[in-house]
Amino acid sequence: MTQFIYITIIAITAIDFVFEKFLDYLNDKAKSPDMPPEAEGIYDAERYSKWLAYDKANGRVGVISSSISILLSLAMLIFGGFGWLDIQLREITEQPVLLALLYFAVIGFASSLISLPFSLYSTFVIEEKFGFNKTTIKTFILDMFKGAALAIIIGGPLGGLIVWLFYELGDVFWIVAWIIMTAFSVFMTMFAATLIMPIFNKFTPLEEGELRTAIETYCEKAGFKLNRLFVMDGSKRSAKSNAFFSGLGPKKTIALYDTLIEQQSTEEIVAVLAHEIGHYKKQHTRQSLVLSILQTGAMLFLLGVFLRRPEFSLALGANEMSFHVGIIAFGIIFSPISTLIGIGMNILSRKNEFEADAYARDTFAGEPLASALKKLTAENLGNLKPHPAYVFVHYSHPPVLKRLERLVKS
Repeated sequence: MTQFIYITIIAITAIDFVFEKFLDYLNDKAKSPDMPPEAEGIYDAERYSKWLAYDKANGRVGVISSSISILLSLAMLIFGGFGWLDIQLREITEQPVLLALLYFAVIGFASSLISLPFSLYSTFVIEEKFGFNKTTIKTFILDMFKGAALAIIIGGPLGGLIVWLFYELGDVFWIVAWIIMTAFSVFMTMFAATLIMPIFNKFTPLEEGELRTAIETYCEKAGFKLNRLFVMDGSKRSAKSNAFFSGLGPKKTIALYDTLIEQQSTEEIVAVLAHEIGHYKKQHTRQSLVLSILQTGAMLFLLGVFLRRPEFSLALGANEMSFHVGIIAFGIIFSPISTLIGIGMNILSRKNEFEADAYARDTFAGEPLASALKKLTAENLGNLKPHPAYVFVHYSHPPVLKRLERLVKS
């Protein structure tokens, strides 16, 4: 059984890499070297050429980083690296919770070190070359330390608790863990914009003026109680623009990037905000939260069943049943199911985006939303015509041309 699990893990890892490269190949072949007629009104010839170069640069880095990642992963699997690390760390501690936390810390640190050169190159070479990067070395380093600190402060205790429950509660582990993870998910959905995001970005209440007046007028018309409307200093890191909705109930928050305010007209910004409010009115936030909770419950149940079988840990070179080694084996074996779930979630998400667009059109206007989408695509160098297979697997938002088509037709 152990040998079968080992071979399955190797096969899934290799097949997943080949599958992703095939999708990348299809997406790359879907690009037209000449500006297609559909791009008129979004790109001009110069901007389209810039997108081609930008996409090529990112694609090249993606191929190199993913190739190194698969080679290292296969090396760890073939030569028993995951099991070897477990054996070495047991020389430091045998306490299961501390051992698991130490194991994940080492894996996380190594993963961060491997990805660091690519992150630096992407930010300070590619994004800089194409006029997007606003991140300083100081901000980049601070972001890394802040992320690591949050992982230790939040992820450490939460992960440690899950490991402790696994060893202490037996068959009912997954139920208690599910309750805890559900409470955590709801808490983060409500308070992430209040407690976590301000650690990385500055959120300033939108000042009085034409834009705020237009937004308040629309919200009153739409029956949306505007509790928290902020401008986020997105320009601190990038020239790209966006807006987002976060939170539930009294903690619902709308944030506009300062770059969005600079690049879009008042009417276009209100249309973008109407789209975000559409997600709330259509219950998309709650829907996503409920589905995420159900998915977490199913995963924890399977974890409770499979991780108690020592074969999962032994397949990766461990000498005994181990939560932290077994979860890596489980994660790889479960990845095809995760992909299918992700595809389903993306299908639902794309449907929700169309619904939010329709809500903005019906309660405000379609033309300014269409104009805003065109500007966002042009300014952010978005892909107008990705391959349908790539969209099906990876896109949480419909391609912009599909969204514009729906806005015009409806």
